[in-house]
Amino acid sequence: MPFMIKPPPGTPGKAWPAIAVGLFVAFGGVLFGYDTGTIGDILAMKYWLGLFSTGYRLKGELAITAQQSSEIVSLLSAGTFFGALTAAPTGDIFGRRYGLMVSVVVFTIGVVLQTVATAIPLFVAGRFFAGYGVGMISALIPLYQSETAPRWIRGSIVGTYQLAITIGLLLASIVGNATKDRNDTGSYRIPIAIQFAWALILFFGMLILPETPRMYIKRGKPEKAAKALSRLRRLDVDHPALVEELGEITANHEYELSLGKATYLDCFKGTLGKRLATGCLLQSLQQLTGVNFIFYYGTSYFTNSGIKNPFVISLITSCVNVGSTFPGLYLVETWGRRPLLLFGAIGMATCQFIVAGVGTGASIANIAAQRALISFVCIYIFFFACSWGPCAWVVTGEIFPLKVRAKALSMTTASNWLLNWAIAYATPYMVNSGPGNANLQSKVFFVWGGFCFICIFFVWAMVYETKGLSLEQVDEMYGKIGKAWQSNSFVPTLSFQDVQDMQADVRSSSLAEIENMAVRKKSVAHNEGTNTTEKY
Repeated sequence: MPFMIKPPPGTPGKAWPAIAVGLFVAFGGVLFGYDTGTIGDILAMKYWLGLFSTGYRLKGELAITAQQSSEIVSLLSAGTFFGALTAAPTGDIFGRRYGLMVSVVVFTIGVVLQTVATAIPLFVAGRFFAGYGVGMISALIPLYQSETAPRWIRGSIVGTYQLAITIGLLLASIVGNATKDRNDTGSYRIPIAIQFAWALILFFGMLILPETPRMYIKRGKPEKAAKALSRLRRLDVDHPALVEELGEITANHEYELSLGKATYLDCFKGTLGKRLATGCLLQSLQQLTGVNFIFYYGTSYFTNSGIKNPFVISLITSCVNVGSTFPGLYLVETWGRRPLLLFGAIGMATCQFIVAGVGTGASIANIAAQRALISFVCIYIFFFACSWGPCAWVVTGEIFPLKVRAKALSMTTASNWLLNWAIAYATPYMVNSGPGNANLQSKVFFVWGGFCFICIFFVWAMVYETKGLSLEQVDEMYGKIGKAWQSNSFVPTLSFQDVQDMQADVRSSSLAEIENMAVRKKSVAHNEGTNTTEKY
C-alpha cells in the first residue's frame, strides 16, 4: 500500500530505499502480534489445559482458573510495560538500531522459557521476559521508522507496524488451528518455538540497516548522518535537497539544545506535556476499544456464546484484521490522521453497542443472533484495523521533538501496555461466571462501546493533524497552534536554519517571536541589498 502513494512532484532522490527499510523494521510487529495471538489458542487447547491444570475442573474436564488465566495472559503485558519504559535509555545509549537488537535478545530468552515449560510458574516467567522484549521493540520501531521515512509517506510507513502486528496475529491463528488437536507437547511448543524464526530475521536484518540520521545528529556525528541520509534517499551527500533536509534536522536539534538538556520532567512541561498527554491517552484508548479482548479471549468467548468451530471464527477475525489494515495505510496519508481516527471511533462505537445488544438479548442457541454477532465483531475489527490500529502508532511517532522523542515515546507506549495488562488481567473476572466474577459475558461490549464513544471527543479536542509535515514542522505547529481543531489550517513558515543563523537569545522567546525576528532580519538584509544595488 505505501507504494501506491506517489511522492509530491519534483521530489528528488528515490523513495524505495527508505520505504524498504521502514517495511523491514515493521517486521518486529510480527513478534508482538504472534505472541499476543498464540496465547488465545493455547488457553483453549485440551492437552495444554490437562498438562498445566492444577486440578481445577470445568464441566468435568481439567481446566485453569480465572485467576490463572488472568496471570498467564497479563504477565506478557506487565513485561511489555517495563520494557517500553526501558526502551528510551536503550535507544539513546545503544542507538535505535542496536537497541532493537538488544530487545530481540531479551524476547528470545522469554521464548526459550515458554518452550521448555511444563508448569505455570516457568511459563509465566517466559511470558514476562518475552513481553519485556516486545515492549522495547514496540517503542523503538515507530521511533526508527519516524526518523528514517520521508515526510510525505511517514504515516503509511509507521502504520505498517500495525500491519505486521495483524499478520502476526493471523500467523498465530493459523499455526494454533493446525496444532490444537495434537495430543502431545507439540500442541503448544510448536506455536511458541516458531517465534525463534521471527526473532532471527529481525536481529540479522538490523545488522544490515543503517542507524537513523537524527540519531547521528543527536550524537554529534554529522558526517555519518549525511551518509545514512544519503543511503536512505539515494542522493549524493552534497546534493542540495539532502543538504537542506540535514541542515533543518541539525538546526532544529541545536535549537532544542539551546533550551537546555531534556529530562523526563521536561516531557510534562508546556506543549511537551500537552503532546505527552495526547500520546498516552491515544495509546490507552486504543486498548480500551476492546480489540485485544477478541484476540486474547476470543476463542473462549465464542465457545461460551454457543458458536461452533471457535478456532475457525478466530482465524476469520484475524484475516479481517490483516485485510482491513491496508486501506488504513492509504487513508492515513490521503484523509489525514484526525478524519481517520474520527471515522474509526464512530464505526467502532456503533458496532460494539450492536454486539452487546445482540449478545445480551438473544439466546446462545439462536443461529441468526450468532451470525449477527460474528458479523458485527468482524465489522468492528475492520473499523479498528483501518484507523486506530495503525494511526495510534503514527501519531505518537511524529508529535515529539528529537531531544525527548525516545523518552516520550517510551512513556506513550508504556501507557498502551499498562492498559493492555489491565484489560488482560481484568477480563476473565469481568466476563466469566462463578464466585467473585461479574459474569458480564456479551455485556462487556457495552464497556468497550462506551470507551469508543469517548474516543470521538478525544480526537476532536486533542489530536493535531500532522499529515504532510516534517517532524521539525510538527514541532513548529505545536508552538503556534493552541487548539487541535485549528491544526488543519496550519501552514509551516519557520525554518530552524533561520533560527540557527540568528544571534538573538532564543531561550526566552516563543517560536512566533523567533519567526518575527527572522523575518525582520531577512527584510533588513533585502533592503540593504537593494540599496547597495541602487548605488551602483
